[in-house]
Amino acid sequence: MKRLTNKVVFITGGSRGIGAGIAKRMAAEGANVVITYVHAAGQAQQVVAAIKQSGQQALAIAVDNALPDAIEKAIEQTIAAFGRIDILVNNAGIFVGKPLGEYTLADFDSTMAVNVRAVFVASQKAAEYMSEGGRIITIGSNMADRVARPTASLYAMSKSALVGLTKGLARDLGSRGITVNLIQPGPVDTDMNPANGAHADSLRSGMAIPEYGKPEDIAELAVYLASETSRFMTGAALTIDGGFSI
Repeated sequence: MKRLTNKVVFITGGSRGIGAGIAKRMAAEGANVVITYVHAAGQAQQVVAAIKQSGQQALAIAVDNALPDAIEKAIEQTIAAFGRIDILVNNAGIFVGKPLGEYTLADFDSTMAVNVRAVFVASQKAAEYMSEGGRIITIGSNMADRVARPTASLYAMSKSALVGLTKGLARDLGSRGITVNLIQPGPVDTDMNPANGAHADSLRSGMAIPEYGKPEDIAELAVYLASETSRFMTGAALTIDGGFSI
């Protein structure tokens, strides 16, 4: 039996990588899916086409997560198109990697705007429309717990902030039957961090299971958190990284 039949899912950054994997997997479980994208319009339309081919409805909306109004308007567009929103997946994020002395305040502001503020804005707006059984799932990073190399200070800080935000939102929304959880992936084979990239061998050497994950691995956990099976789990930060953080 499909676990997300007739649910409406809104996924930020759903045109590629982990976001696209989650979009397709949730559609396979019966959900109708809205994804956002910034630059990858062609890839976004490919995700939409794949979902529609599976028999579900899908929509792609161009959204710059650095702009709060754009996120809010996209959620309102989702309500206009589907009449509801049951599941929010905050997936969009950026990585600005530099030696400490080379970071600028603009780097700080853009990292926080996309990786933290946009999660808050999307969660606040989506929660307005969610009924009991709603789900908010955020994709963070295992760097919230372990920063394995230099040049990742801003990214790690932004992902650590999501732990506190998740716990706070869980308290705020628990009385309404809405759960809020955080997934913290480690190395996953995407165009942002390919399994054949410059740092890949170094990362694998620090893992208990010395291989990169796949977007589908993260998608399976996201489906669990989106389903009724996880109704008693909220405020959790779940690390899925092949043992990199142990």
